[in-house]
Amino acid sequence: MSFGSAAQSGIRRPTEESPCPCGSGSTYGRCCGPLHRGAPAPTPERLMRSRYSAFATGDTRYLADTWHPRTRPERVDIDPDVRWVGLRIVDTPAARGTQGIVEFRASWRHGAQSGEQHERSRFQFAGGRWWYLDAETDGSDIL
Repeated sequence: MSFGSAAQSGIRRPTEESPCPCGSGSTYGRCCGPLHRGAPAPTPERLMRSRYSAFATGDTRYLADTWHPRTRPERVDIDPDVRWVGLRIVDTPAARGTQGIVEFRASWRHGAQSGEQHERSRFQFAGGRWWYLDAETDGSDIL
């Protein structure tokens, strides 16, 4: 699956003291940084936030590693010209057993264009961790 037309240009990880790209209000070192280094996400929302931060920083390895093996594509590419500039969590219904949902809106810029991706993502808890399964979009994205 390709998220844009060009291949990943490399990880642009923020410093530990930088604001976290997910917009939580915390630092990267206290928010998504530990998850990017291998700590399991405690909730579907935290996994969604860390995946957004992975898109924002170009970390395709993390995206692949947190995608459920049953639905994971063979390859994850990110367009390096797309800048992810904001995340807003719309709804996080309480997880039911091993299933979770997170609805969000992610803002992007591509040259002079800007837009928003609206998605309702599904997550599954298996093997002691949350996994991204798939998502429904409203067609306003650039995927």
